[in-house]
Amino acid sequence: MSKSALLVIDLQNEYLPTGKLPLVNIEQATENAVKVIAKARQNATPVIHIQHISASDEIPIFVPNSNGIEFQDTVKPNADETVIVKNNINAFLNTNLTEILDTQGITELIVIGAMSHMCIDAAVRAAADFGYKVTVIHDACATLDLEFNGVKVPAAYAHASLMAAFEFAYAQVISTSEYLR
Repeated sequence: MSKSALLVIDLQNEYLPTGKLPLVNIEQATENAVKVIAKARQNATPVIHIQHISASDEIPIFVPNSNGIEFQDTVKPNADETVIVKNNINAFLNTNLTEILDTQGITELIVIGAMSHMCIDAAVRAAADFGYKVTVIHDACATLDLEFNGVKVPAAYAHASLMAAFEFAYAQVISTSEYLR
């Protein structure tokens, strides 16, 4: 029998409109995350919160001891939930996430959070590579507008590209309403 856990990745103040790295539609993604977290708690699904804290003084975001690293008020961990601090984009890199999952017999991960094109991407691909079955709740994730070599990529396109790639080879991609059913 498989056992699931919910990974809540980087839903921190830094990504709010008042933070240093505001994301497009972060408020809607967080509203959906609240529903997903509530359902996981109701089902006794372990909820694991990932918190990014910069390890370098040269990076001006997610600065230690700043308001930006704090979890958004509506998605703060309960006292009995695991919090993993990461200093890299990938939640598995140089953390004990795999050990925690394996100790609890977790074989499936449900992933929500930010940013779709960075930390969600890295965690989903790593989880799949480690053999976990992965589900991404696309509307409980957010990202920002990107630009490369003069090409502007709206957040919606960046997000859709990632979700399409996940669905192609790495994860099942569903909506919050599908998860809640």
